[in-house]
Formats: sequence, C-alpha cells, structure tokens
Amino acid sequence: MRKVFIADAHLRNPDDENYRTLARFLSELHGTAETLFILGDLFEFWIGYRPALFPHYLPILEQLRRLSDAGTRIVYFEGNHDFHMGVHFSEAVGATVFPGPAVLNLDGRKCFLCHGDEINSRDYGSRLLRFLLHNRATKAIFPLVPPSAVFRLAGHMSRRSKGNHAKRNAKWDYRHLLHAFAEERFREQCDAVISAHFHLPLLATRNRGKTRTLLSLGDWITQYSYGELREGNFFLHKYR
Repeated sequence: MRKVFIADAHLRNPDDENYRTLARFLSELHGTAETLFILGDLFEFWIGYRPALFPHYLPILEQLRRLSDAGTRIVYFEGNHDFHMGVHFSEAVGATVFPGPAVLNLDGRKCFLCHGDEINSRDYGSRLLRFLLHNRATKAIFPLVPPSAVFRLAGHMSRRSKGNHAKRNAKWDYRHLLHAFAEERFREQCDAVISAHFHLPLLATRNRGKTRTLLSLGDWITQYSYGELREGNFFLHKYR
C-alpha cells in the first residue's frame, strides 16, 4: 500500500476552501494509504496546548483520528508554525511526532525527512526564530502564559511572515537550496530527501549507480500538491 506525504496547508478556518479540500482528501485515503506523513505547518499555528483550545482545528483532527483508527499510520514532523505538539496532539489523532528531521527506512530506501525550515543556513532570521520557539525553555514557559496572549503573538507573527514572503522569494533561489541540501544528504548515503517549507512542488530523480530522489511537497494553499511512495518509487501529484 502507498505512503502519502503532505505539508504546508496553514489551516485557519473550516470554511476556507483549502481546509474543506484537505478534509475531503483525507477522507479518500481510508483503506488506500499505509502511512500519512505530514511534514509540518498543517496548521497556521499550533503550540502544545490541548486540542480543545483550537476549536477551529477539531474537524481536521477528527478526520486524522478516523484515518488512524482505520489503520493508517500518521507521522507528523513539526514545522515553523506548529511546535511542541507533544502528547496532546499525539493522543488526539494517534500520531507519531518528530520535533525535527529524521532518517527513516521506507520501502527499503534510506529517506531523510524534514519540514525544511533549517535548510537555508543563511536565513538567520528564520533560524533564530526556530531556535527561540523550539527550545526547552520555551516549552517550559508557554504553559504559564495565557493562551489568548500566545494567540495574539501568533497572529502578529503570521501577518509578518506573509508580508515578507515575496521578499524572501526574490532573495533566495529555493530550487538551488533544495538541490544543494539533497546532495549533502546523498553523500551521507541517503537515497531520498523529502522536504517542505518552501511551497515549491518539485520531484527530481537521478541515477549515478544508485537512484537518488529529491521530493519537495509544495503546499495545500493554492497548489494542492502531495507526494506518494509506491513500490519503491516516488511520485508528485496534484489533488485538483
């Protein structure tokens, strides 16, 4: 059975088109997907509070729970909009959560999986933000802060990130960054690199004695793209 990879939906409101489309996509995975890998930023913002504090996410959490109960394994990699997801999220949907990159054996291939916000080593602002949000001190402090204050900060960060999106796209060659990063992992004997974050759908495969694959997932905001691993081969699809 196939393995499916999605990322970067940045879900906000159940009435949004991308929210409704992703919910429909998840409902169609029942009985057809062995594993669903979510490579971060499924939500516009999530920090490790109980799901009840995110009522706008409950419909998608229910979809994931049903998928998990039907036998699909769910594996979540934290992004730069969702972090310290911890036991509350894991128990809510029956997921395995990775706070950072991991190397997994998938269909006999050594695969490096990550959200991707650490790929651009020269984007010092993003790297600093990740350090501040993902470190242990933040994890210890945030339960002491009223959720309303955290959500206001999240809204500010989200608006600022969107405002800088065009500027970052003009400044950085994401395609080059992804290929360079993948080559480093290939030299470490990885067979495939699967990443997200850049909202760039890309599938590149080469054969130099051994097949190497770079899969960048795109997003579920306007592109509705997803990856698939079936019988040892990677594919990149658009849902619509």
